Amino acid sequence: MDRAILLMGAVILICILLHRFLERIPVPSLLIFIALGICFGENGLLRIVFNDYAFVSQVCSASLIFIMFYGGFGTNLQTARPVLAQAAVLSTLGVAATAGAVAAFCHWALALPLAESLLVGSVISSTDAASVFNILRTHKLALKNHTDSLLEVESGSNDPMSYMLTSVTLALMAGQEVSVPLLLARQILLGAVCGLVIGALAARGLRASFLDSQQSRTVFLLAVMLLAYALPAVLGGNGYLGVYLCGVWLGNAKVSQKRYLVHFFDVLTDVSQVIIFFLLGLLVTPAQLPAVLLPALLIMAFLTLVARPMVCGVLLAPFRPGWGQVGIVSWAGLRGAASIVFAISAVLSGVDTTYDLYNLVFCIVLLSISIQGSLLPRVARRLGMIDKSADVAKTFNDYQEESDVSFIKLHLGAGHPWCGRALRQLALPADLLVAMVVRQGGTIVPDGDTVLQAGDLLVLAARTFEDRERLALRELTVERGSRWENASLSAVDLPGRRLVILIQRGANTMIPTGRTVIRAGDVLVLAESPAPEKGQP
Repeated sequence: MDRAILLMGAVILICILLHRFLERIPVPSLLIFIALGICFGENGLLRIVFNDYAFVSQVCSASLIFIMFYGGFGTNLQTARPVLAQAAVLSTLGVAATAGAVAAFCHWALALPLAESLLVGSVISSTDAASVFNILRTHKLALKNHTDSLLEVESGSNDPMSYMLTSVTLALMAGQEVSVPLLLARQILLGAVCGLVIGALAARGLRASFLDSQQSRTVFLLAVMLLAYALPAVLGGNGYLGVYLCGVWLGNAKVSQKRYLVHFFDVLTDVSQVIIFFLLGLLVTPAQLPAVLLPALLIMAFLTLVARPMVCGVLLAPFRPGWGQVGIVSWAGLRGAASIVFAISAVLSGVDTTYDLYNLVFCIVLLSISIQGSLLPRVARRLGMIDKSADVAKTFNDYQEESDVSFIKLHLGAGHPWCGRALRQLALPADLLVAMVVRQGGTIVPDGDTVLQAGDLLVLAARTFEDRERLALRELTVERGSRWENASLSAVDLPGRRLVILIQRGANTMIPTGRTVIRAGDVLVLAESPAPEKGQP
């Protein structure tokens, strides 16, 4: 256990240190985590022998719960409404048709037994939400015609169908007598009902008064997520479908302070993705991959160039999409962690296969992420599908909150230039609104004719600044004996592109001017802006 914790801490630390570097390289960052796992593995630098499929299956299955829930929680149904029908068709019929097409190819082109061909097709039939989300967000790929929302909803919701197909195929290969329609119906019905009911009850719970702190709300939602997966799974339904639909319901419910919940699950999901891809890389034995490299390459090429485009073209035809949309949806069908996790389940079931199924699927996923993922931004540009006027972040629920408006207070002292003037006479920007005036202990909801007086406290509303890449805040405490002590702010030479925007002195907070004298113990809040890159002003 100690060594496992040491390894986990080292990997997470490496990932944090590589974060800025990973944003600049053209390959998906998730590929780097797989490479780290291989580097730590038995054919890598550290030569750690690790082949515990059962442990990896349990950890990755648990991590998929977080990923599936957050995929639903972050789905903005209002933005995705125009493409919900297309996404639903692709995540159900599309998955089944893709599995059938790949199975036919494996059976006729690779001469695999029919049952094994169906298993391979079922395992790799879904697209990977983690990979798609990662690439769209990292490269800020806002796509035309709500295509980014289409890809996000489809990739976030099609794993349950692939899981059901894999379970049915494994049952048939094991010689069990199962009613396929009845099994699928039970999986879908129980998963959907449990997920939606738990989501609806949890939304009411989050609005209740007994959850009066952010910590209790977060822990409550964590418990709800686990319950939404476990309850349908115990009853014989599809737990992944349940937790995904629960996330969709909660993500689109009117719940206050949702942004803080989003931030928590965003971090949790990122850690889950790192754990999954690292463990999958650690589990694989690279020396065994050449035996499955050729069939993996053939399956991946058929899946990418034939099966996925054919399925997307046929199923999306009734919606009359443009060729560019069909092309980008076809190319963006990345395979990922879920496929490998389902392959591990197949390995643990003990079914006999011609090729090592884990290694085969691992190679397919590796090729898909490295080739399709790396070229996705270029393909989007070549097809003319990038919408430069849109923001891909707004397809996620944390951007639909009312909390993108911040409130600012401004006290009018004697001699302030606004005193004695009506609000309509002030040259305020269109995005800045005086929402309330506090005067002599009372409140005024102002209009354009409200005349401001000395002593008024104005409450202004403005949009929250979200571009954290170009502006950051940090605190600096002035120690006794510092060269800044007893100096006016105008005399302080701040290094780089920094500005003191706030001073905390004891229990008081002040907005400084150039004449403000800095005292020992003051906490300066600095706004920092990075130096512009070459070619930028």
